[in-house]
Amino acid sequence: MGNLNIAVVGATDYAGKIGKKGTVTDMTFYDHKAGTDSFTLIEPSKYPDKLSSLFYSVGMSEFVILVVDRIDSFLGETIVMVDSLGIDRGFIILRNYIQPEQLAPILAGTSLEGYEYREDDPIKLREELIAMAKAEGRTAGDGTCGSCPVDSHFNVKGVGTVVLGSVIDGHFRKHDKMTVFPLGREVVLKSIQKHDLDADDGVKGDHVGLALRGIESDELDRGYVITTDKSVKMTRAVTGKVSLVRFWASPLKEGMVLHVGHWMQMVPCRITAVDNGDDFRSATISFEMESDIIHKPGDKAIMMYLEGGKLRVAGSIELP
Repeated sequence: MGNLNIAVVGATDYAGKIGKKGTVTDMTFYDHKAGTDSFTLIEPSKYPDKLSSLFYSVGMSEFVILVVDRIDSFLGETIVMVDSLGIDRGFIILRNYIQPEQLAPILAGTSLEGYEYREDDPIKLREELIAMAKAEGRTAGDGTCGSCPVDSHFNVKGVGTVVLGSVIDGHFRKHDKMTVFPLGREVVLKSIQKHDLDADDGVKGDHVGLALRGIESDELDRGYVITTDKSVKMTRAVTGKVSLVRFWASPLKEGMVLHVGHWMQMVPCRITAVDNGDDFRSATISFEMESDIIHKPGDKAIMMYLEGGKLRVAGSIELP
């Protein structure tokens, strides 16, 4: 069985031409399945009003389709977000007579520079994407623990608590005992579904529905993490070297309030100290978050400044 999670960014009218509409929150999901192979399209339906919509959509994905209707600040911010998250596999679809040479200077030096151009033909694109999904060939492997950040959660009559999300790394199996962060609660994974079909395991990249025993839906929230990985931890205060994006124009300052994005979390933080050294784009900063952030040691988090005007993606930092 192969599966591929794909962010469709740059236009809010394209994913529906390729897949069947599913769950709608600040993201809209579209699915397509052929035999045992499938792909999920994730559209940031609340962007640009909500930067979190773009961050979550790209962060849940392994592949990006960038649809370019116009060249403006929102396109620039979208490219910076994709680059900051390091997604280096994707297609570009140009519309409104925009030419590749117009886009080339914006993509230069980013993870999108190697994206391939495709015709504006949703039917051909659907066929190519399902072939790519088949080639993914997800396998559980051995000895790897897995984590699934919670996107949405609800109660299903006769089933109990169900959460939806994407397996961010590793794998887990039906009947595994798992821990829910930040609660520290142990739960049992009763069942797993992928594209409404029962499955025995969840593997990195799978978009899954998990039925849990030992917790109620109203005890959960978006951003919680369900995991079998003992290395997952929580952190409130961080000191480290930030990597600001090349378009970021001014140094970070003590007292600034930013948001730290990781998995399905966007946590406000206040900068408590800054040492700009010789280059403010690689300053050493300390900050304290409003609440604990859930992560693995060494994970990269995205720093966002929601008052940043035309560019709200500031850079990234490694979590301890």
